[in-house]
Amino acid sequence: MAPLSTMKRLVMLLAVIVLEQSCRKQFLDTKPSSTLVVPTTLSQLQALLDNTGVFGLVPTLGEASADNYWFPNDYWNGLDPREKNAYVWAPDIFTGQGGQLDWNIPYQQVYYANIVLDGLSALQNNPDSISQLRSLKGSAFFLRAFAFYNVAQLFAPPYDSARDNSYGIPLRLHADVTVPSKRSTVWQTYQQIINDLDSAAFFLPATLPNNYRNRPNWLAGQAMLARVYLSMRDYRRARAAADAALQSYSTLIDYNTLSLTKGVPIITLNLETLYQASFLSSAIQQNINFFSVLVGGFYPNTRVDLTLIQSYETNDLRRLVYFHFKPPDSSYLKGSYTGTNFPFGGLATDELYLIRAEGAARAGDAASAMQDINTLLRNRWKTDSFPGYTVSSAQEALDTVLLERRKELAFRGLRWTDLRRLNLEGYNITLTRPQNKDTLYPNSNLYALPIPPDVITLSGMAQNPR
Repeated sequence: MAPLSTMKRLVMLLAVIVLEQSCRKQFLDTKPSSTLVVPTTLSQLQALLDNTGVFGLVPTLGEASADNYWFPNDYWNGLDPREKNAYVWAPDIFTGQGGQLDWNIPYQQVYYANIVLDGLSALQNNPDSISQLRSLKGSAFFLRAFAFYNVAQLFAPPYDSARDNSYGIPLRLHADVTVPSKRSTVWQTYQQIINDLDSAAFFLPATLPNNYRNRPNWLAGQAMLARVYLSMRDYRRARAAADAALQSYSTLIDYNTLSLTKGVPIITLNLETLYQASFLSSAIQQNINFFSVLVGGFYPNTRVDLTLIQSYETNDLRRLVYFHFKPPDSSYLKGSYTGTNFPFGGLATDELYLIRAEGAARAGDAASAMQDINTLLRNRWKTDSFPGYTVSSAQEALDTVLLERRKELAFRGLRWTDLRRLNLEGYNITLTRPQNKDTLYPNSNLYALPIPPDVITLSGMAQNPR
């Protein structure tokens, strides 16, 4: 990971100011202290983007609301009310609590990225520093897009050109927090995300860094673009973006080389990670009551969905790489590409194979879809044990891709978005919880979580329909 370098004091000052504003429920609408040291040099701006206490974190509420796991009653009854509400899709998740990190952390990322973009526009181009300036600009565009996208997956309805697009998210494009926040449309939200990623692609370095996987690069930008287009159900463009990245870098980990006895078999600086990020609760150090259901230490209290567990064949190593098993019926996550027992929320090549395969299947190219799936799974099964998929139709290919996507990307923060888009495709996936038989129906308004109450109070923006 990239170090904080000599500008640690500057970064900490900015972090404290933003955190204080969040805690006072004024982050989006109050001007920072005039005594704040404003970064003016490239090294200062780089230090700001290298702050892993802000960047490289993704929200958890989507995963907490999805169907990869369930709780036994004795643990569920002891959860914080907010956690219980998210788990059962209550219309009012927050019960009046402000300072929600699933909203505030991404907008801290947006704020920092905007500081860098505004700062770079004020700097004169120096031929000796043009490479660093371009990298910083590309990184800031990528990081802003990454944050906007993560907020949209929780607090805006899924993209659908055939439906009302009124309820997007606030798109803050400059660091001046005196400008009031207002909601954009869903269409405007996604267009801004795509525009930022297109701008990032022009500036980001083409090579994958050996050590600093928290610094964006061109491959990560294409991977993120593929993810965005997939969530929009623009499968042609999703396939093209995934293919562009895989044409440059297509390395997969052979799971036969991993130690299945380790607590977390996959190391942080692994061959597949294109951009490192983890669930936000794994790195929050402030004394704040944060969402704890998906913190690694709590996994022994969860049960992985039985249908998901049973979908792995005996020779499929993912079952042992991803999960702990504790008699008689306990199964919980080991962790993943973070190299810790905290979930991975970044970008990796395995996701690209699955996106390209889905795009191919939806275009009727079953052969290409199965070629990608078989390449992926030969690196996931015990050596020489994978027979290879053969299908007789594009629909069978698509069904196979979606099954393997569920198995490969479990607990990566992607299932909630998949549920949203697949239900728009007519899959009619209904979720239930065992405690009170709570039910989440396809295309329910509850697939867009409520905006935190303090944000509504301060900005006056419209709340999501419940």
